[in-house]
Amino acid sequence: RGYRFHPQLARFQACRDPVLAIGCYLDEVAKEADRRGYRFDAAKIAITGRCKKISVQRGQIEFEWRHLLRKLKQRNPDLHERNRALVSPRAHPGFSIVPGGIEDWERP
Repeated sequence: RGYRFHPQLARFQACRDPVLAIGCYLDEVAKEADRRGYRFDAAKIAITGRCKKISVQRGQIEFEWRHLLRKLKQRNPDLHERNRALVSPRAHPGFSIVPGGIEDWERP
């Protein structure tokens, strides 16, 4: 169900234990949701634990940020305005930013 074939899942499928990698990613998403006062059902996370950081290319982070800003401009103009000047957003804590462009699996 859901996004089983989403191209970004490639970054997790490349890990030694993809289910653990996704669990670690979602665990951080759940913590952030809690800090922001959002509801996130962390009980659905299959497994968490210690994970090695996933390398993500700088160009991919920038591409995803621009994509998010385009969506926010339509869906939440106030949030877009507050974030549009941010040049280098923080990445997920489970990611290690490395030099490079957009991932091969991306559909720009």
